Amino acid sequence: MNITTNYKKGPSMTSAPESPSIKILLLSIFITTCLYQPVLAQPPQYSPPVWWFGGAAGANFNFYRGSTQQLSADLTPPAVFHEGFDVELFLGPLAEFHFPGSRWAASLQIGYDSRRGTFKEVLTPCNCPANLSTNLDYISVEPIIRLAPFKSNLYIFGGPRLAFNLNRAFTYKLGINPEFPEQAATPDQTGDWSNINKTQISMQVGAGYDIPLSSSSHRIQSVLSPFVSFHPYFGQSPRSVETWNISTLRVGAALKFGRGHLIATTTKAEVLLPEPNVRFTVNSPENISIDRRVRETFPLRNYVFFNFGSTEIPGRYVLLRKDQVKEFKEDQLEVFTPKKLSGRSDREMTVYYNILNIMGDRMGKNPSSTIVLIGSSEKGPEDGRAMAESVRLYLVNVFGIDVSRINVEGRNKPEIPSEQPGATLELNLLREGDRRVSIESSSPALLMEFQSGPESSLKPVEINSVQEAPIDSYVTFNVEGAKEAFTSWALEIRDEKGKMLGFGPFTKEKVSMPGKFVLGNRPEGNYKVKMTGMMKNGKTVVKETNVHMVLWTPSKNEQGMRFSVIFEFNESQTALIYEKYLANVVVPKIPKNGTVILHGHTDVIGDEAYNQQLSLARANEVRDILEYTLARSGRKDVRFEVYGFGEDENLSPFENKFPEERFYNRTVIIDIIPAK
Repeated sequence: MNITTNYKKGPSMTSAPESPSIKILLLSIFITTCLYQPVLAQPPQYSPPVWWFGGAAGANFNFYRGSTQQLSADLTPPAVFHEGFDVELFLGPLAEFHFPGSRWAASLQIGYDSRRGTFKEVLTPCNCPANLSTNLDYISVEPIIRLAPFKSNLYIFGGPRLAFNLNRAFTYKLGINPEFPEQAATPDQTGDWSNINKTQISMQVGAGYDIPLSSSSHRIQSVLSPFVSFHPYFGQSPRSVETWNISTLRVGAALKFGRGHLIATTTKAEVLLPEPNVRFTVNSPENISIDRRVRETFPLRNYVFFNFGSTEIPGRYVLLRKDQVKEFKEDQLEVFTPKKLSGRSDREMTVYYNILNIMGDRMGKNPSSTIVLIGSSEKGPEDGRAMAESVRLYLVNVFGIDVSRINVEGRNKPEIPSEQPGATLELNLLREGDRRVSIESSSPALLMEFQSGPESSLKPVEINSVQEAPIDSYVTFNVEGAKEAFTSWALEIRDEKGKMLGFGPFTKEKVSMPGKFVLGNRPEGNYKVKMTGMMKNGKTVVKETNVHMVLWTPSKNEQGMRFSVIFEFNESQTALIYEKYLANVVVPKIPKNGTVILHGHTDVIGDEAYNQQLSLARANEVRDILEYTLARSGRKDVRFEVYGFGEDENLSPFENKFPEERFYNRTVIIDIIPAK
């Protein structure tokens, strides 16, 4: 379902001969139009303010701990005071910067900050009750960073606190022994604390919630923000002697005011298209009512990556005991899972982290096969050779492979390094990918079909899996012209009850996401989508539209196929080495009237915009080979969908924490869907 906001022109009016009836009709239309104009007119709309100003007020719940006895140079009571408590005032102005649509905000508040309190009553050696109260007051300077983790009005915050002492008075009261009621009372003693720290540097963490008090039809907008924050005792010791410290729980609210910018408004009859010329559309596909079970041919990268400073096989790889070898089966890898994976990497990475076990199993079943292990290390060939020797020892000791079938070598850099001469950015990630042991072989039993030579890819692994919401069921937001018109743009999506979700800011013209991001657990819903673009001159452009979204809900009646093509770092032509594989293995599996979905990806190394173009070039490279092969067979019945998602971590096949994951994200995934 495509929904586009555009101008709609009204009907033109032609002239006609004048007559009394026509004059009366025209006069009636004129009067009616004038009467209804106030009803149809929409109030002006203003963007959310960027700067907010106001004040915050709250109650400080001050908790005294530690101990104190010497109050000043002239007064040391005969008993030690330990714990205390009081509720006091915080009050001050604030300023806040919050770019519309962003999760982040920053603010500064400077205020009167009372840390007064009363210690618990103690008994002196004369059995007299003693009481001590304090009048500690400060001016606090509190810079704060805010984060709205769910793109909602709820936010968390934290930051330092710089406090300057204003008042350091105390009042000490010594009562009379109750056994001697006729005893004369001791006068109260007042004074200033000695050894007071004039400046304190501490911190606070907390949470709050923004409650709008005005609508977007007001230029001056206001927000009420209840909040709670905790100020731990670190850095809050009032004195440079003894152990008295203060922890504070602050509960309060901030009232903020900001001025919005006038933006284009919409009416029921039309959507105004302000300059610049930007076209906003939302594509929400109809529900795909299948649980797409996938038979996946998963490529096997012939690399084992090592941690810096170590020649031992990393713990994230699955290492078996000798008595487990008989139980190992390549088509049941879920039994042997890595220990340190989560999220997307908990799926196909299970295959990759069994690479040593797969090699040992295959070499055991093919006694004539041989391999060469080439270790590459930034420390030199000897360190690289030690890495390769660790792999050889594992295959020999655990799988019983004859040592003569495995040769080892060492070098500074791999044959195809990630770090290129002259590179200056993200070198740590590039070098992490170059610290590896390459598995090379000339034995056909170990290699991918139509591959030969020492640098050929290893034979892939076939696995069955259940595909998550497929790419063709994603909701896509298109902002054509955004790159030229905006520095960034963001989305606000509201449901029927007014609950709002925010996404962005974005710089790309097209953004896709699973419907579950918006719907949650709802099966479907109607949403009002607002796009706010920030222009280079600071003004905003707003487009709105309505969309019906349906969650991708599965049933069980179809199996798709998935293949992957792996690329080297910063390359888009590597698919040529897969040409025979794509033509002779993949194309014959494309059913008549089927759909082929190609989605290209990159790792997170490099510029985001460049990576988006690189991923699209990779996907188009694979499509060209498939289309050419199909055309040679006289087939024109296949529909192609091509996507380039770049380094988008919401859509990438894997995470980017380890080099294995980054290498597998340099890919084009081929989904083959039978005709419905």
